[in-house]
Amino acid sequence: HTNIGCKKHRGSSSAGFFLYFAFGSNLLKERLQLANPSATFYKTGRLKDYKLNFGLWKEHIDNAWHGGVATIESYPGAEVWGVIWTLNNEHLSSLDDQEAVKAGVYSPLEVSVETDNGTVLCRTYQMNNFHACPPSPQYKQVPSVTNTTRSESLKSPIFPVLIFNHVYICKSTELLP
Repeated sequence: HTNIGCKKHRGSSSAGFFLYFAFGSNLLKERLQLANPSATFYKTGRLKDYKLNFGLWKEHIDNAWHGGVATIESYPGAEVWGVIWTLNNEHLSSLDDQEAVKAGVYSPLEVSVETDNGTVLCRTYQMNNFHACPPSPQYKQVPSVTNTTRSESLKSPIFPVLIFNHVYICKSTELLP
């Protein structure tokens, strides 16, 4: 939906790829690449005026994750840190399928994400008909703030996060609600 030159596109980018901002389980490269093998790390970034939250879709009270899954909510003054991936245009539909767009679970959004080299437009996803609930155990193993360090480039806390039994470095000011 965009290229690195920050031109906004509807649909696939003329450059042959699009940028995707991940903030939840798709921080895990191995998970993202199951259905989207072209996914390649681009850089970390910050989405301003949104907050990270966890919940379920519509009337669902439980799911295979045994708790809430990640979504973003508009929230002035907040920020969400995540990973920006490049994906080939051919994987746009498989990413939508992974995020259950046709079923109405998530909707794609185009958002401006700040990086250490400027702002880029990225595709991301927001849950529809969302109701908050405690996060899935896959998200909850976060060390105390006393173990955080500061990023040299963007001055954000860096948290090791356990997702699917793998530790990944995730920049986030609000990993848990």
